[in-house]
Amino acid sequence: MNTKLHAICDSEGRPLNPFVTAGQVSAYIGARALLSSLPKVDCLLGDRGYDADWFREALQDKGIRACIPGRKKRKTPVKYDKRRYKRRNRIEIMFGRLKNWRRVATRHDRCPKVFLSAITLTALVIYWL
Repeated sequence: MNTKLHAICDSEGRPLNPFVTAGQVSAYIGARALLSSLPKVDCLLGDRGYDADWFREALQDKGIRACIPGRKKRKTPVKYDKRRYKRRNRIEIMFGRLKNWRRVATRHDRCPKVFLSAITLTALVIYWL
């Protein structure tokens, strides 16, 4: 069993809205699911997996600037703020801290709802208590 964890987090790297998809599913599914729950922000940092024209347009409609590098096979290169993109390490640190908990890292739960609740409890303990 394989899963992908998608999350919206704040500027300090605290998770606000986690979402779990199957591991073989594209990152676009997670992006589409989390799009409606985006808070009012100026800029969204994301990795190359979230590089899609429809996603960039949806962010622009919400008044959010996308700081997402283009995929390597993209025909027209996309401009993004490289200095701002360096702050994405906070997001990777957040995922690393969540996976320090063995239950989250090894996924003991078969049910995705139970796994998502374990992630939520872990985030609550790490970041909010």
